[in-house]
Amino acid sequence: MLTITEDAKAKVLEFISQETDPDMALRVAVTGRQGTSFRYEFGLVPEASRDDDDKMIDAGEFKVLIDKKSAEYLEGATFEWVENVDGAGFSVNNPNSAWKDPVAAKVAEVIEQKINPSIASHGGHVTLLDVREQVAYVQLGGGCQGCGMADVTLKEGIETAIKEAVPEIRGVVDSTDHAGGTNPYYSSPGGSCGG
Repeated sequence: MLTITEDAKAKVLEFISQETDPDMALRVAVTGRQGTSFRYEFGLVPEASRDDDDKMIDAGEFKVLIDKKSAEYLEGATFEWVENVDGAGFSVNNPNSAWKDPVAAKVAEVIEQKINPSIASHGGHVTLLDVREQVAYVQLGGGCQGCGMADVTLKEGIETAIKEAVPEIRGVVDSTDHAGGTNPYYSSPGGSCGG
């Protein structure tokens, strides 16, 4: 299961000491994927809020609660407190792949290593949502969300790069709400710019 480092334990206890309820637990959850890694959420919750299917780890002076779905992704991972020149915070060092499907893992790697660095200069990024029946479903964000050129970027850039690197993929679908967001560049009645 999840290992908690001594530095992380000390920092969690420091945060618990600032709470009015002394019976607080640390909740750790996997909330999604970001490229080839997982996204996590950490927080203090009353220990009594434990759900029936939560996994519970006794960390000594406090408990750690992990929902059933997150637990399978956290097997063998380490929860740690990291301090470096960029700041300090909790981190999860996880040996598990964010994608169990090897084709999806390859697509996520292409997006993270090839596509996102090339569109970052325009303030954009791409997130892989899923791979089903040889089709990759992606979401465009940042400067790509609502951009009038999103369809061109998808077909001539993103789809071409993915299909070249991962021949098992036969298509890429843009699942972005291009009319949404705080400042879309393009808005159409259908909420799409052709993707």
